[in-house]
Amino acid sequence: MLAAIRRFNTVAKQSARLTKFSLQPPKYVEVEFANGSVFKLSAEFLRINSPAVDGKIRSIGGEKEISGRRHVGIMSAEPVGNYGVRLNFDDLHKTGIYSWDYFYHLGSNKFTLMRNYIQTLKKYGLSRDPRGRK
Repeated sequence: MLAAIRRFNTVAKQSARLTKFSLQPPKYVEVEFANGSVFKLSAEFLRINSPAVDGKIRSIGGEKEISGRRHVGIMSAEPVGNYGVRLNFDDLHKTGIYSWDYFYHLGSNKFTLMRNYIQTLKKYGLSRDPRGRK
């Protein structure tokens, strides 16, 4: 059993080894990993999944959600050590540090995370669009 856990952890760490990071402002980030996985992650998707404590500004029924970010853009990315980047968004959010492991998690679960986000917004009558735009 322990050998299986070690093998799983080794595979997970190897798969999250970043080989390429490309910022395409303001629309998206593209990340490529040693295992061949390539993920194109939109600014909206990255903003709503910010790892920062203040990144999710609305609490609804115990769930932290952020709405109205369909048109948010990424202005810049700053390296943080050897493990990630800080993304600066045009809505002035800049406190989230995205590790390579977190990028891999987001990319691997992109469709499920986005689907759940949209379902939660609908459940509470919120929109991906900023107020006044649809």
